[in-house]
Amino acid sequence: MTALRRYARSFTGFERDARIFLLTTLVYGVALSLWWVDFNLYLVALDFDPAFIGVAATASSAAGVVFAFPASILSDRIGRRLVLALSTGGATLGILGLLVTTEPAAILLLAAVVGAANQAFFIVQSPLLMERSRPEHRNELFSLQFAISNVTNVGAALLGGAIAAILGSAAGSGAGAGDPSTYRVLLVVMAVAAALATLTVLALRDDRPRRRRDWQTLEQRPVDGWAGEPIAARPDARPAAARRSARLGIPRPSDSRTFWRLLIPGFLIALGAGQVIPFLNVFIERKFGLDLAALNVIFAITSLGTAIAIMVQPALARRFGKVGSVTLVQGASIPFLVVLGFSPVLWTVIVAMAVRNSLMNAGNPVANAFAMEQLRPGERATYAATGGLLWSLGWVIAGPWYSILQRWLGFDAGYTVNFVTIVILYSLGTWLYWHWFHGVEARQPAAGERVTV
Repeated sequence: MTALRRYARSFTGFERDARIFLLTTLVYGVALSLWWVDFNLYLVALDFDPAFIGVAATASSAAGVVFAFPASILSDRIGRRLVLALSTGGATLGILGLLVTTEPAAILLLAAVVGAANQAFFIVQSPLLMERSRPEHRNELFSLQFAISNVTNVGAALLGGAIAAILGSAAGSGAGAGDPSTYRVLLVVMAVAAALATLTVLALRDDRPRRRRDWQTLEQRPVDGWAGEPIAARPDARPAAARRSARLGIPRPSDSRTFWRLLIPGFLIALGAGQVIPFLNVFIERKFGLDLAALNVIFAITSLGTAIAIMVQPALARRFGKVGSVTLVQGASIPFLVVLGFSPVLWTVIVAMAVRNSLMNAGNPVANAFAMEQLRPGERATYAATGGLLWSLGWVIAGPWYSILQRWLGFDAGYTVNFVTIVILYSLGTWLYWHWFHGVEARQPAAGERVTV
């Protein structure tokens, strides 16, 4: 019991802005969760074929590629807070646009807007958490933020299923998983959640360079070894070598080998994930003939399992190290991916999806904190942007591949190739991460040590 209390206390003591951003994660997570579960199904309800759905996913991912570095550079120049507000506000407008059009070209454009907004949000969140936290809190803070995202997935998925059930019951058999009006109600919920997230972001401390005079003393004289700073890179604060090597405003990393080794495993995993993960809802719906309410419950179960695994991950990191704990959970997820792709029994697929999703994602926050600690402050947003770009690029490549396989091989054979490929790429990415980083842990600043920016 004492150990449990001690573990619970490790999730307290976060800085004010970190707590506010946890609230933002909760609110915006509703929009993200409903988008991920229901947008493809909305396109199915509008009678678009699998090839178009793959193109829509590609448009969203391609927009993320295009806007990755602009979001990174902009966050360094105008602050994380304003970029977050622009991203959540942009997502609100994109979702609202989908309520008023069913034109294919407009849907692709709006999907791209939402994809770019989500990418900007993901790029900025890790540098912001790093800059608003102390070293001793980071494993727990990053894990809690990711766990909140997954708990929100549970609530949002159950909410989506409840709305579908209520509308179906009110309208009789004419409404349900195949009725676009059900999804339009869910789009309204997404838009409201994204708008509320914008309000919470605006409650963060203003970190625009000209407004940060009250933070400068803290930067120069860290309290209790706090390595946080209000913004990762400023034109007047980056190392001279980084300024000289910058291209298009993007600083070159001081240690290119480490920088790219941190990124390559994630890119391989993205190439695999992009063939399957965006289309899991379509895969399960068609293979087992489930309705919308049942689909939302299934995805809620998987998200709840992920949240539980994430909260345990900091303890694993203390026991096995950050790299060891990440490798352990990701490697253990791969056999369940095989069951997910090839079992003909629904309950085994549900269990496999829940366990795979839990294990594969549990290590992400600790891996992210580890990466942030390996980099100079001025490189963090660049790393986040590059990682986001490579993740989106992986999905941009995988989305058309999914569409080609569906068109040439059909549903069953196409998914067979997809699942074999994702198993190979996940295995390779996990092995490379261990091979390159096992035994490496970040050096934490000593109490009172000044952190060079």
